Amino acid sequence: MPQITVDYSASLEEDFDRRGLALALHPLVVETVDARLAACKTRTRRVEDTVTGDGTADDALVHIAVDLLAGRAEESKARLTEAAVALVPQFVRPAEGRVLHVSAEVRDLDPSYRAL
Repeated sequence: MPQITVDYSASLEEDFDRRGLALALHPLVVETVDARLAACKTRTRRVEDTVTGDGTADDALVHIAVDLLAGRAEESKARLTEAAVALVPQFVRPAEGRVLHVSAEVRDLDPSYRAL
């Protein structure tokens, strides 16, 4: 724990430093919600098909989901969400004219969560 998933548009493949984002997210999570650095795990997933609005624009998407053990204050989770969104543009350079849509959410893991 924390389990972090970053979904991104396939069109960003060459323009996205995914490892750099993960390495920047981990200490941010540690500082904001009092997690252990060694416990942070991030996976990135390329999404082949993304559509925004009426589908005429070739926009790109990045969505970050941070799953934590329950018990964090809502204010801490909101600060983490805002900081994660603000961090993304440092690691993504979309093609000229392409709009980048960035979103994030922090949610509690199910009580059944277990890890080794």
